[in-house]
Amino acid sequence: MQYRSFPRIPGLSISTLGFGAMRLPTVGKDSAKIDEAAAARLLHEAIGGGVNYVDTAYVYHGGQSEHFLARALKGGWREKVQLATKLPVWEAEQPGDFERLLDVQLAKLDTDHIDFYLMHAISGGPWDKIVKLEGLRAMERARADGRIRHLGFSFHGPLDDFKRIVDGYDWEFTQIQLNYLDEGFQAGLEGLRYAAARQVGVIVMEPLRGGALAKAPPEVEAIWARSGRPWSPVEWALRWVLGLPGVVTVLSGMGELAQVQENLRIAAAAQPLTAAELSLVEEAKGFYKARMAIACTTCGYCQPCPSGVAIPDVFSAWNSAMMFGSKAGPAWAYDTFVVKNNGGADRCSECGDCEPKCPQHLSIAEDLVKAHAYLTTP
Repeated sequence: MQYRSFPRIPGLSISTLGFGAMRLPTVGKDSAKIDEAAAARLLHEAIGGGVNYVDTAYVYHGGQSEHFLARALKGGWREKVQLATKLPVWEAEQPGDFERLLDVQLAKLDTDHIDFYLMHAISGGPWDKIVKLEGLRAMERARADGRIRHLGFSFHGPLDDFKRIVDGYDWEFTQIQLNYLDEGFQAGLEGLRYAAARQVGVIVMEPLRGGALAKAPPEVEAIWARSGRPWSPVEWALRWVLGLPGVVTVLSGMGELAQVQENLRIAAAAQPLTAAELSLVEEAKGFYKARMAIACTTCGYCQPCPSGVAIPDVFSAWNSAMMFGSKAGPAWAYDTFVVKNNGGADRCSECGDCEPKCPQHLSIAEDLVKAHAYLTTP
């Protein structure tokens, strides 16, 4: 295993591969029923292979992921890892809620401290809420008395919000979605560079785009084959992320023992891709992009929308479904991160404010109707 350090936590070595506890094996299709024996084997295999960063959240697996980790980390495993979880900002309605929620999570995890604590899935609106309710002061009290050791945030929103949040507090780390298809999505590569330039360490989630990049169509396999490398699609995706300057660790949701072993091997051997290899990645990306439903580059020029529609996120979900020929994951993400945050396409008033700003000259209002219909139809 290779190790790196957060710029503001220089004495602490973190494995370049982290264990994500959002997609654990389950009994049947109920996400709240974790197959604890199988999940514990995966976790212990990862830790035994050198992983020392374990990530969960209040809401993962119907609220059961933290309970599972409390049990699975007994017997000396807890002392081997840096444990990370996330505060559900949407549950906070008054200043005291931040510490109340933290104490609930400490109890669920059966620990006296959380090593890495994140404000969960914040963008501009939730950030304003944190500031208004003095959530950061609550976190500073928790850090002072040892309940948390390091404070950061995970992000889902537009780049401008990300920069504002990075500049709004002396963060030690942040967590963003990034993979070779999502260079311009949400914080993206520019956000990674922005945070790194300010000495904010970056954790990457969704390096395989929710598993979509773990398999490749024959056309993309042919592109990889020209490299002469015996790498799987997973390896290409992980090596691309691991080679980016500023990335400290990459989270992977591993649901099978073979996935853990493959990811451990990749993380141990990964080096920055060569110029020729990066060129092949661009070819693969071009193949996927050609299958997009709409030529949206998620540049964000259409924002802010007077009605609050998160236009780039709507089109990104639609494109994801079309590129990979699978609707389930993008539809879930659209509902969870867009519609439930009041940014759904159904809020469009057809005011026309966005279309003159679009560099791609898209018929945005018309395409929002199509995207929403596609993503919400079973």
